Amino acid sequence: MTLSHAQVQAQLTGPGQLFEIEEIGDTGIRTWKHAPVHFRALLEMSRFHGDKVFLVYEDEHITFEEHYRRAATLAGRLVEQYGVSKGDRVAIAMRNYPEWVVAFSAALAAGAIAVPLNAWWTEPELAYGVRDSGAKVLIADGERAVRLAATGVPQIVTRGEAPAGARSFDEVMGEISADVTLPDVQLSPEDAATIFYTSGTTGHPKGALGSHRNLGQSPMTVAYGLLRAVALAGKDPAAAAGARRVTLLTVPLFHVTGCFSALTTTMFAGGGLVLMYKWDPEQALRLIERERVTAMIGVPTNAWQLMSHPDFGTYDLSSLTTLGYGGAPAPPKLLERITENLPDRAPSNGYGMTETTALAIGNGGADYQARPDSIGLPTPVVDVRVVDPTGAEQPPGEVGELCVRGPNVIMGYWNQPEATAQTFVAGWLHTGDLARIDEDGFVYIVDRAKDMVIRGGENVYCAEVEAALFEHPAVDDAAVIGVPDEELGEEVGAVIRVKPGTAPTSEELRSFLTGRIAKFKIPVRVWFRDTELPRNPGGKILKTRLRREVLGG
Repeated sequence: MTLSHAQVQAQLTGPGQLFEIEEIGDTGIRTWKHAPVHFRALLEMSRFHGDKVFLVYEDEHITFEEHYRRAATLAGRLVEQYGVSKGDRVAIAMRNYPEWVVAFSAALAAGAIAVPLNAWWTEPELAYGVRDSGAKVLIADGERAVRLAATGVPQIVTRGEAPAGARSFDEVMGEISADVTLPDVQLSPEDAATIFYTSGTTGHPKGALGSHRNLGQSPMTVAYGLLRAVALAGKDPAAAAGARRVTLLTVPLFHVTGCFSALTTTMFAGGGLVLMYKWDPEQALRLIERERVTAMIGVPTNAWQLMSHPDFGTYDLSSLTTLGYGGAPAPPKLLERITENLPDRAPSNGYGMTETTALAIGNGGADYQARPDSIGLPTPVVDVRVVDPTGAEQPPGEVGELCVRGPNVIMGYWNQPEATAQTFVAGWLHTGDLARIDEDGFVYIVDRAKDMVIRGGENVYCAEVEAALFEHPAVDDAAVIGVPDEELGEEVGAVIRVKPGTAPTSEELRSFLTGRIAKFKIPVRVWFRDTELPRNPGGKILKTRLRREVLGG
């Protein structure tokens, strides 16, 4: 028997069920009643999974018990040796190593605010994150530790040489006792837990301040989306909930997709998380076969490149049942390719932001097949609406700015009250995305209100790249635009008006930008012109017209 969405929701969220819902006071905000109240509760729950393998990195296999002991030990060291107390910031700057997970867990268990920094950032960008957050301690890998030595913040360094004055991770950890306990810290759902930096429209990134409630709700949201699709397909969600899920993580842990859609969800469910040194489709194929991976989480580009690899058909991918992606628009063509190359799998597309602690709206199973251009339905604890420029709610089918409300919406921006007030209005997060909602409640992203390029899941704010371009002596005017790309969704392009008597080349400009902004933000296509860039009467560059001029169509 095929169930409706309302019937499935009633079945999964009823009294006594795992996804039972309750309201926070009279706020109108609904929460997952049985979600972990804070990270310490989640960490202690994870210990019950004992000798199950939690983390896989190359030939290393770390169980839940081993992870708990390492995290509890490091949490104690942070308190005892570095004086970390509740509310202090602990920055993390490294690749997807097991130590990233241990450092994140330890910082939160000690009551500190974990500050994952973008490992792709340049030295000035990393230093800004450390300074802006006011980090008391920095836990980094060897690559980033060298770049951050000048910040003067005490460093704990893993997977590489420790700079002068820093200590190695192993030295700090010392002996790991089997009966280690967590430091004595009292936490509540409203306490601050994380600062994830999101690119700023005016240059500097903003620190998105998330709470322990945000963090604890995230694994429930992901799990609900998976089981909703199972129930809608007429299968038993209880059986699916009991199956062990082994996830290949193809995106960085410093992104909310990696941290909340994959890491905390795996901790909550007792699954396995397979980490990669960096994304490589051939290595991904090998790992899926070797570790019997059941799910792959990333951005649409990852799924596309996996299927495009020439050796795709030579590996045993029979264990892979789910491909989840978000963080960037998913072209309907991707669903066609998955259906053709990986039949009987369950692809799903999700929508979320740093400000929504990853997933807020999801589309999977038969819904995704029927509406491949939709990002799906909000989860039962999330409210959505679209509003016009005056803030008035739009009727179904009308386009407006997408607004989101729920227990996943962050507290605001770190030390930026003005930006917080502009984005979070009367309990609603204004996403900056233009959307419409159909009669059945399905959400469709129409365009982005923010001047931004999404390159393979990475947000690139055009203003930041333009500001860097203007530093070049030959650049008289500049406009950064998105260039369609089959694999990445978009690449960064730039239209440059050069100063009279100059003739810079694309290679010269890219070389100039190297080190000033992260590599993924540097334009891959550059168009030069000696005429004015098109502007409206207010002086704003008409980027839609400019795109049409240089790209056609």
